[in-house]
Amino acid sequence: MTNHHQSTRGEPRVALVTCTELVELDPDDRLVLHPLIARGIAVEAAVWDDPDVDWSSYDLVVLRSPWDYALRRDEFVAWAATVPTLVNPADVVRWNTDKRYLAELSAAGVPTVPTSWVEPGETWSTPAETGEYVLKPSVSAGSQDTGRYDLADPEHRDLASAHVRRLSEAGRTTMVQPYLSAVDSEGETALLFLAGPDGLAYSHAIRKGPMLTGPDLGPDGLYKAEEITSRTARPEQLAVAEKTLAAVPGGARQLLYARVDLIPGPDGDPVLVELELTEPSLFIGYADGAPDRLAAAIATHLTRHP
Repeated sequence: MTNHHQSTRGEPRVALVTCTELVELDPDDRLVLHPLIARGIAVEAAVWDDPDVDWSSYDLVVLRSPWDYALRRDEFVAWAATVPTLVNPADVVRWNTDKRYLAELSAAGVPTVPTSWVEPGETWSTPAETGEYVLKPSVSAGSQDTGRYDLADPEHRDLASAHVRRLSEAGRTTMVQPYLSAVDSEGETALLFLAGPDGLAYSHAIRKGPMLTGPDLGPDGLYKAEEITSRTARPEQLAVAEKTLAAVPGGARQLLYARVDLIPGPDGDPVLVELELTEPSLFIGYADGAPDRLAAAIATHLTRHP
């Protein structure tokens, strides 16, 4: 555990949850430290699986960068259930850390990327002779174990089958999605929402450049590098984001933050790629005032956990 500010009597204490590889926090998350301190809030980074951390000593425990949980999801979900002041809360963590939630959101009328699922042990054959597809595990973080395959290429077909087989042998569910080519020019839009007095409120948006250039060939770090720029969200994107958040089990008011990732569908209309409620990068360094808005959101949640 790393102390960023020494707590004194009477100050609320907040833990920003991270992983061993990022004990000093992700650089973007560090931008919220001074706004919190300015509000009289003592803040520390804490590693989620550090047995020496006393989680009950914090007034609020904020999930930020525990990005090594994907291969230990059961352990991570069980840990989350032991932290009563966790945000986002444990039931949200349980639901959101398996991307099969996309099926629920689709059933609720949210436009989503068409997705099929290959459970461990199931036989899978490539869905078409041509076309590009994305394969990834239903439990992952940082675009790990994610690949893009051109099924017109025999080598890609073999690599795609090997990818599914590798995940299946590890007991993991594979997601199969068509690659939506508009992302190559438009990129992906992430809309960030932060808690306010009346619930979640839109804060800012960023553009992520296309990341998937080809097949997944194995581990390449904690997360894949991203090309990020600021972006102004369009009304139709905000509408899909609001519809997505309205479908969150238990309601969006319980959330400290949410990130809604959208890309253009075949007709150009935005479709949901992922709803990030557990450990998303919030990109607060890409929007004026965003670090202070995140600090204000944390202060708002402190009042809900007296």
